[in-house]
Amino acid sequence: MSKWSVFAGVAALLALGGCDVRVQDQTPAVFSANNDVGMYELKASVSRDSLVTPGSVYLFALGANKKRIDMTPDKQGAEWHGFYTVKCRSSFPLQFEAIWKRQGLSTGSVLVPPTPREIQLTPPPLTKEATIDTSARSNKGWEGSVAYRFVTAEHTQIIGAHIEPLSQDAADVAAAKPIMIDTPFPVDAPCSTPTEIHLSSKVAKAQGNLVIDTDLKGMEHWQTKVVFAPNASK
Repeated sequence: MSKWSVFAGVAALLALGGCDVRVQDQTPAVFSANNDVGMYELKASVSRDSLVTPGSVYLFALGANKKRIDMTPDKQGAEWHGFYTVKCRSSFPLQFEAIWKRQGLSTGSVLVPPTPREIQLTPPPLTKEATIDTSARSNKGWEGSVAYRFVTAEHTQIIGAHIEPLSQDAADVAAAKPIMIDTPFPVDAPCSTPTEIHLSSKVAKAQGNLVIDTDLKGMEHWQTKVVFAPNASK
């Protein structure tokens, strides 16, 4: 190989080295799941070398099954934003694809990161406290319910539930005993649908913790304080 061929090859490599686009993923690793909106903002910054044709850079987000999601740049083409739409999931895959033209040469592309990363969606808290009004007269007792809404899975099963006293003090142990769980288990809870656990008490004043067990990863157990009392607000 002649020295001129070697020189030409090196020159071509140097030229290509100045024809690249760099993408920095600025999307948070974790979002709080919001099933009402179901949209999560994607962010990325882009910088280009001098031999990349101005205005030729296109950036897409790649979601499940490599589906392209349009990203919108600012006026300088440096900051890009888009939205990922998903519901009833605990995470979603994310990868960016940049495509550009090199001046007088060819097109270039890059995937960032090389393999998709998983963006986590954390479920919002379930019901923390519920009150059941016992001010109406009753010879049979009082009934009420606690509703739960799961948003990070298509279906969740409430496998079981039990009542615990608020503490091991004798008064709290006695106050929890009248509370009965009337719902048979398991209970299917479709995504984003309020699902009720029915309770009853033979006495007008009772309180305790309703503890539910589910098959939802990361939320296998949940505790709700339940109070039966006259004039209690629901």
